[in-house]
Amino acid sequence: MRGPDRRTAVAAGVLFLLTEVAAIAGAVLYRPLLGAAEGRLAPGADTRALLGALCELVLVAAVTGTGAALFPVLRRRGEGMALGYVCGRLLEAALIAVGIVAVLGLVTLRRVSAGAAGGAADAALVAVHDWTFLLGPNIALGANTVLLAWLAYRARLVPRPLALLGLVGGPLICASAVAVMFGLYAQLSVPGSLAALPVFAWELGFAGWLIARGFGPHEQSAADGRRGDRAGHAGSAVRAGSIRPARAS
Repeated sequence: MRGPDRRTAVAAGVLFLLTEVAAIAGAVLYRPLLGAAEGRLAPGADTRALLGALCELVLVAAVTGTGAALFPVLRRRGEGMALGYVCGRLLEAALIAVGIVAVLGLVTLRRVSAGAAGGAADAALVAVHDWTFLLGPNIALGANTVLLAWLAYRARLVPRPLALLGLVGGPLICASAVAVMFGLYAQLSVPGSLAALPVFAWELGFAGWLIARGFGPHEQSAADGRRGDRAGHAGSAVRAGSIRPARAS
């Protein structure tokens, strides 16, 4: 596949890889701040948190970019679902952005407060970050994964086993988020990590396929077959028109 769709596929694949890198980097850099005792600011934790916020700003841009990059292609397979995917990605990005603001507020609070002086506000900002993390990169991500995987499965944009991975992983991470919501286990736990693995594998596989192969080749082969059929019918019509019935002598 060449042309605009090939460039779109590569751009979308790179953006998906960027979301994974930025999300992991942000979570790692936030840990010294969010994992510290209430009101405490470990040496260097504020700098690492600010770097984590920058990573998550990149994540917000990449999440939004995947929806924008894929929309022209997905619209040809189902405009309503394609629009729903774009809106879902925007919602996911907005929730992540709220979490970034909470972390930045927490950095400021711990810089100016000592000990438990800002205890209630401290706990509230941590809670805002945790809830946005649950609603954005878990529930919203799961719903978006199902939409994209279904469109990819139906239109054969990627191999169907890969699309099935997304169709399984999306509901699984949503169910895990609901379990966390009701206190069955913590967000950052072994069950939570295991539930996120299928979506992680889906996004890596989807990104790799788009970069290496583009949309298809299933879709491209079908399109080539349809063009070949039309060309064959046209050739038959021309040959039929060139045959003239013999005149009776």
